[in-house]
Amino acid sequence: MEHSFVDLGFAPPSNAYLHAEDLSSPETHYPLRVKVCHQCWLVQTEDYARAEELFSADYAYFSSTSSSWLDHAAGYARMITERLQLGPENLVIEVASNDGYLLKNFVAAGIPCLGIEPTASTAAAAEALGISVRREFFGEALGRRLAGEGRRADLIAGNNVYAHVPDINDFTRGLAAALKPEGTVTLEFPHLVPLIERTQFDTIYHEHFSYLSLTAVAHIFAAAGLRVWDVEELPTHGGSLRVYGCHAEAAIATTNRVDSLLTREDQFGLTRLETYTAFQARADRVKDDLLAFLIEQKRAGRRVAAYGAAAKGNTLLNYAGVKPDLLPYVCDAAVSKQGRFMPGSHIPIRSPEALREHPPDDVVILPWNIAQEVQTQLIDLVHRGVRFVTAVPELSVL
Repeated sequence: MEHSFVDLGFAPPSNAYLHAEDLSSPETHYPLRVKVCHQCWLVQTEDYARAEELFSADYAYFSSTSSSWLDHAAGYARMITERLQLGPENLVIEVASNDGYLLKNFVAAGIPCLGIEPTASTAAAAEALGISVRREFFGEALGRRLAGEGRRADLIAGNNVYAHVPDINDFTRGLAAALKPEGTVTLEFPHLVPLIERTQFDTIYHEHFSYLSLTAVAHIFAAAGLRVWDVEELPTHGGSLRVYGCHAEAAIATTNRVDSLLTREDQFGLTRLETYTAFQARADRVKDDLLAFLIEQKRAGRRVAAYGAAAKGNTLLNYAGVKPDLLPYVCDAAVSKQGRFMPGSHIPIRSPEALREHPPDDVVILPWNIAQEVQTQLIDLVHRGVRFVTAVPELSVL
């Protein structure tokens, strides 16, 4: 991949939150450069750490922290159970099952399921809900072992994992190996089109190795003997796709939504190099505007805090070089993050109650995709005159 999409300098892994005792120790940073292939149009990070370094035993992201994401997962479970007519005789496998946020819905419905989750902290949370979990990274080898054990699935679900795997071809071959002949794979991942359209460069971080379009995924599936038979566009994470796959020779008909989206991606410019090479300047403008805002508030004597110690916030803050002098603290509802520090910037993470105890003048919502949810949760601060601000796709006072 010789063509640059965006260069965000060097940054630590975005979910490598620090403890106080870590602040005086060296902190590992990796290049965060993204390239595009002008043949298959796959967008990937140029350099990456080993998966074991990014998804450690104390990995701090728990899916159940977001109520809107829990609602999304429950809705998906109801829809797919009806669409595929799943019951007690079927098997559902979720790859990257996290804390059981999704599979608990299948457990409640009496449908056998298995989670694949390498991070011990989230796997333990899922097991506490009665979910069987294999604590491994998923790929072709594990897919073949599952098939050898007679555990091929009627449904394999993967939510926000496909972009996270270093070897996407090996992972896809694993899906094919673990899937029954007439089974279905559904994968949800952020869509490349809104990333480019809305300058969502903060969704780029080391844990995201690939930035996916249907055009690229169709190529990857075909190489593994799979076929995309349906696709849905979702509002989650600023704009995502849910791709439905099956074995190439399966009797499942392909819907017209697949060709329709492939055509729209082509019309948007995903098969033209200039669409990608123009992105750097737009990312720089977002970064510059955020810095100018924070400096202006500091000079005016206004107090600023942030909400949401999310990975996308870490990308934005590290690329912009924001430190505690401009942003003294970030609040987050995840207890696992409270009392720790943002990687790179070393901004302390506090409970949302800190906003109520000493209300700032402005709150920058870093996970802009749940800005409305955050405002609703903190509506009492609005009544006290606190302004809410987002930086992407452009600086906006809400």
